[in-house]
Amino acid sequence: MLAKRLIVAIILIPIGVTLIKLGGWPLTIFISLLLGVAAWEFCHLFIHAGYAPATPLVVTGVIALTISRLASGFEHEDLIFTIVVLIGMSYHLVAYERGRNTSAMDFVISIGGVVYLGVLGSHLISLRLLPDGLWWFMLVMPVTWLADSAAFFIGSRFGKHKIAPRLSPKKSWEGYIGGIMVGILSGILFSLLWGLVSPVMTIGRGIIVGVVLSVFPTLGDFGESMLKRQIGVKDSGNLLPGHGGLLDRLDSWIWAAAIGYYLVVFLWIG
Repeated sequence: MLAKRLIVAIILIPIGVTLIKLGGWPLTIFISLLLGVAAWEFCHLFIHAGYAPATPLVVTGVIALTISRLASGFEHEDLIFTIVVLIGMSYHLVAYERGRNTSAMDFVISIGGVVYLGVLGSHLISLRLLPDGLWWFMLVMPVTWLADSAAFFIGSRFGKHKIAPRLSPKKSWEGYIGGIMVGILSGILFSLLWGLVSPVMTIGRGIIVGVVLSVFPTLGDFGESMLKRQIGVKDSGNLLPGHGGLLDRLDSWIWAAAIGYYLVVFLWIG
């Protein structure tokens, strides 16, 4: 599994860094594709459990919210979400009339998928669009990735005390604390590196980002684990060898993007 994870990382990191640097439409199209696939996986988790969410609507709604975030910021998010709710309820009303007995829950799942992946996930675009967004993105997201990876490797090797055995039996306090330490060190390292070219990057900000983005995005990982445990599956898919599905990788990323965005806005941009 380790070899597969490293191969996937070696392939994706150069692509990701290039698109992050370009920003704009290239990054938005790429993130829309990732979130769209994750939305499809989200729906199929519940299909596996016997529900019938409106998969095309969920995928389209998530992509529309992501593209809209580049085109007009938060301005049209309410309009898109209103349209999604109206279409979604209409679709599931017809499904119920045709004999679908889970239509009420199907509707809730459909709207929940759009909120979860569309509203949270589109903060990946908003973070990049901030003033000096390239550097904020390259601080927030790598800290999260490294903290997450460190938690996995340290927990696999030294983990003995489980955090939440019912939610995620493999996650340990040893791995979690190790991930936080690596996150803080990563925040310091990246703030020093990016500080060579950007005056907004300081060690103090790097430490704050390191702490916050290694402590809280783990809850996103637990959240997706909750969905999988209740449904009774191990992974959301098998698209990424050694990782599972895209939803399995994006669960903590979308938390990090949303938290990182508001952290930067409230503390340093105003």
